[in-house]
Amino acid sequence: MSNPLLKTSVFCASIGNSEVMTLSGTINKSIILWIFLVASAFYSWTNPSITVPLFFPILIGALSLAFVSLLKKTLTPYLTPLYAICEGLILGIFSLHFERLCPGIVINSVLLTICVLFCMLALYRAGTLKATSRFKKIVVISTLAIFLVYIADLILNVFRLGNFPYIHNSSILGIIISFAIVAIASLNLVIDFDLIEDAVNHNSPKYMEWYCGFCLMITLIWLYIEVLRFLSKLKD
Repeated sequence: MSNPLLKTSVFCASIGNSEVMTLSGTINKSIILWIFLVASAFYSWTNPSITVPLFFPILIGALSLAFVSLLKKTLTPYLTPLYAICEGLILGIFSLHFERLCPGIVINSVLLTICVLFCMLALYRAGTLKATSRFKKIVVISTLAIFLVYIADLILNVFRLGNFPYIHNSSILGIIISFAIVAIASLNLVIDFDLIEDAVNHNSPKYMEWYCGFCLMITLIWLYIEVLRFLSKLKD
């Protein structure tokens, strides 16, 4: 989902701290995390017989690492690489499933996600999209609503009580809903950019570079998954 981890309160200035967060440092840490994620995703993609049976333990591990990172941000330099590896293994399984259903969809989803990232960054830097208080409120409320619907849908599936049909089917309304979710995920990037910039301006501690890279990764993973789902509906 979105980034509940990226909050202004976690970017307090570190008085007397000799090392502070920088934008270049955050970019470098993000690149390192994505190298871990892509490498593990490739392994998962090429070795499904090993990773598929371990899907749920890996998922629990990823959620645990994310939860600990939220509570103990000083540990993010050590935990986030492990989180990236776990997420990569999960995405490899997830992507392979969609690729088997719709050949060629994964590369298109990756390219579209990258395009969205740079387009949103360009719009943010140009001042076209600004993370105003009202903007943040609308995006956060929309994100929370999506999250709650997904949780409800998961519970219904677990207990075999059905699901929310328009989330999964390829009807016109289902495609529109999927597109709207992709849009909300994309707008979360604007909030991320704004908060990272604010953190750099407030001379946050050095370990926050890892934390911010971790938070951006969460948003981009969510965006990629939603793009996959959206394109799969279009192909159907």
